[in-house]
Amino acid sequence: MDDCIIIGAGPAGLTSAIYLARYHLSIRLFDGGSSRAAMIPCTRNHAGFPEGIAGTDLLARMREQAERYGARREDVRVTALAPSGDGFVVTTDHGRHAARTVLLATGVVNHRPRGLAPDVHDAALARGLLRYCPVCDGYEVTDRRVAVIGTGDHGMREALFLRGFTRDVTLIAPDAEHLLDDACAAALDDAGIARIDGPCGGYAIEGDTFALDTARGRMAFDSVYPALGSRIRSRLAIEAGARATQDGCLEVDDHQRTSVPGLFAAGDVVKGLDQISHAMGEAGVAATTIRNLLAERRPLRR
Repeated sequence: MDDCIIIGAGPAGLTSAIYLARYHLSIRLFDGGSSRAAMIPCTRNHAGFPEGIAGTDLLARMREQAERYGARREDVRVTALAPSGDGFVVTTDHGRHAARTVLLATGVVNHRPRGLAPDVHDAALARGLLRYCPVCDGYEVTDRRVAVIGTGDHGMREALFLRGFTRDVTLIAPDAEHLLDDACAAALDDAGIARIDGPCGGYAIEGDTFALDTARGRMAFDSVYPALGSRIRSRLAIEAGARATQDGCLEVDDHQRTSVPGLFAAGDVVKGLDQISHAMGEAGVAATTIRNLLAERRPLRR
């Protein structure tokens, strides 16, 4: 039986693997190959990389570091998680494994605009024409022409956030007319943010811009931010009995413990800032708490 199985190999999962391996614990890291960090063409928001670093390069460095200290990473997809005795049984598409503790670091999946072809999406993302995180890269659109695809309170808040980087912000409804109450409309008007109805479509890279069709015709922008929400990948923990918020974020205490004893969670699957640095901090807390929990059950001695 492993001391800990980590599900998810993004920044949170890999950080916890580094900590736990350096605590001389027996761990497995299950990597489904879908870390959202791998989509980042270049982050300049991560401390220690003033010239920026690609998400794939950062993950590769973290994998190498974890494996250097003995972490076992397996390219498998986890299909089920269940408490069993004093631990857990984790089922993958390659078999079943037992662990004393489990750390879930499965993250989230961004909702993409409907009708946006995958190849166009990936090409636009790589060039910074399509972006998903204004906290991460709002600086890069300073004084540029920016659109936000969204509506309601969520779309308004993202547009207002980006207004801190550029005065040229347009909020475009994804489907038809905007769904904005009077307070949202007043806030947008006060900030000088244009509002355009949808539906959106016809997405294409045109020169150095990202273009799309709207109710006012075809428009092109330096960068477009979809503000369409995300799917929290918390199903495994919820099915194991863990409490979650209405939108699916796992509820944890200040030591990253879920409501199921021995089950921990860190990173974007937990309600928070959705930042690499934040995920790594949560992972360090979770890993140390796991180590101390195991030490309470049996002495950890060399």
